[in-house]
Amino acid sequence: MARGGGLNVAGAIVSQASFFLITLLIARHLGRTAVGLYSQGFAFLAILELISLSGFRAGLTRFVAVHRVDKDQGALRGTLRIGLGASILGAVAFGVALYLVAPLLAVHVFRTALLTAPLRFVSVVLLFQTLTDAALAATQGWMTMRPYCLIGMMYEPVTRLALTVGGLAIGLGLKGALWALVVSNSTAAVFSLIALRRLTGRIRERASYRTRQIFSFSMVSWLASFASTGLIWADTILLGIYESSRAVGVYQVATRVVLLASFSMAPINAAFSPRIAKLYHGGDTEGLRRAYVAATGWILRLSLPALVVCVVLPHQLLHLFGRSFEAGAAVTIILAVGELMDSATGPCGLMLNMSGRPVYSLIDNVIVLGLNVGLNIVLIPRYGIIGAAWAWAIALWVVNILRVWQVQRALHMVPFEVSELKALAAVAIAGGIGVVVREVTGGMAALEALIVGGVVMVAIYLGVVVLLGMSPDDRVMLGLAQGRHRNAGRGQGAQR
Repeated sequence: MARGGGLNVAGAIVSQASFFLITLLIARHLGRTAVGLYSQGFAFLAILELISLSGFRAGLTRFVAVHRVDKDQGALRGTLRIGLGASILGAVAFGVALYLVAPLLAVHVFRTALLTAPLRFVSVVLLFQTLTDAALAATQGWMTMRPYCLIGMMYEPVTRLALTVGGLAIGLGLKGALWALVVSNSTAAVFSLIALRRLTGRIRERASYRTRQIFSFSMVSWLASFASTGLIWADTILLGIYESSRAVGVYQVATRVVLLASFSMAPINAAFSPRIAKLYHGGDTEGLRRAYVAATGWILRLSLPALVVCVVLPHQLLHLFGRSFEAGAAVTIILAVGELMDSATGPCGLMLNMSGRPVYSLIDNVIVLGLNVGLNIVLIPRYGIIGAAWAWAIALWVVNILRVWQVQRALHMVPFEVSELKALAAVAIAGGIGVVVREVTGGMAALEALIVGGVVMVAIYLGVVVLLGMSPDDRVMLGLAQGRHRNAGRGQGAQR
């Protein structure tokens, strides 16, 4: 898991940095309205892709892993056909529908005809992104992160960034960024199918279709994932309805900064996800508990340094996008507090879903989505982007506390150890010193103050973590980073 997680962390750095730079380029060259339009289109893409996948992202990963453990090649072949086929049909149907209704949505719901073009570009990208995610989810069932990381987290975002730079350079404006989205996703879809084909090889057994089993899991998982994605993007869509695209642009820049800070969550979860299915299916309770604790610890300790920078230096961070974006400083702080809980509780939702309890995730996510939407409706008209940030942060705290409790009740496991308390103590010390450094560097330019303050806080955090003592799981990851993961792994195995 450390090897897969380490590879994915590298991919996540590339992916999040690419998206961050795309947002930065659009903000600097085209302004807040363009960032808002791009983000609103992306929100529709995320939600419609999830609807098109119909839960097969989790279903493909889980059942491919299970069928490989059982050495059932016929069921594996049938699962791939059902998952990919249903996802493609859904993407085509929703893509066509969005293309047709885009002008009506733009003018009558969001009150700007400028949104028509982004929505129509998204209707084309939808098929390619859905196909990419479905194929890469299936490859994870082979316990390898290479296709997911190299294609989904490195090739696609880097290609999109390069094409966006080119489009802006030749004066294509926002359409240049949207064309970059089309080209990067269409080529990524081709590479993803090639990678899946290489892993699958030639299956000679006749396909067997366990349709009821796959659909029952995937439908519940889909509803849970839809509610979860709705939690992420509902504020963007509702802000577009109640506020202008300029306000959406400021909010999305603040969101992008915080998501970049918590870059480690998605890659470590991706490495952990198929192992939950394998360990739980094989009855290895202690192995599952250790992996759960390790994944949570890695996510938290890798997220904390950047999150404390978001809390202490929000104005300096947002100034990178332009002085007008500093209006989102309070939003950045609130979102970082919400994201802290998300990181501290680790992959608790995955534990429920991949151990065969997707109903828990469904109930949790539906409840919290309703809470988030309700808070947005109440708070956005009164407080604007600040209200949207509070709605998101409160919803994250509620759903993660609920999930941790459910995992403890269902699996008798908690994700916490003493090392997490050490990390929180280290970041508190780093944050306190960071406030002092911020006051001292108040006369510096924003970029210089950000560099000095960021370097000091990260150095203090790492120093205190080392002084308080590194956990065995930290040493595994450190050994991997130093190219000694085999020796570290053997040492861990001896200790256990």
